[in-house]
Amino acid sequence: MDVKGRDPETECYRVIHDVDGKTVTALVPERFAAGLHMVGARPSHQDAYVWMAEHRTKIETAIDQLARGKTPRAPFDQIVLLKDL
Repeated sequence: MDVKGRDPETECYRVIHDVDGKTVTALVPERFAAGLHMVGARPSHQDAYVWMAEHRTKIETAIDQLARGKTPRAPFDQIVLLKDL
């Protein structure tokens, strides 16, 4: 999984991950990285990157499942795959 930055329009981080030999782009909501002490606040980039690193396996598993037409467990079911144009 490689983080490609924040998409301000969707308030998500763009990540790419290989699934079955294909590169898949997904949007991971930045709110996942916000702790309860930050309700209503955006996490810093540092906090978001640290959170994604700590939850890498769960994020990758969710992307794998979504790419294969399955539904991941909450809250990772909120990750969205982007379609190639």
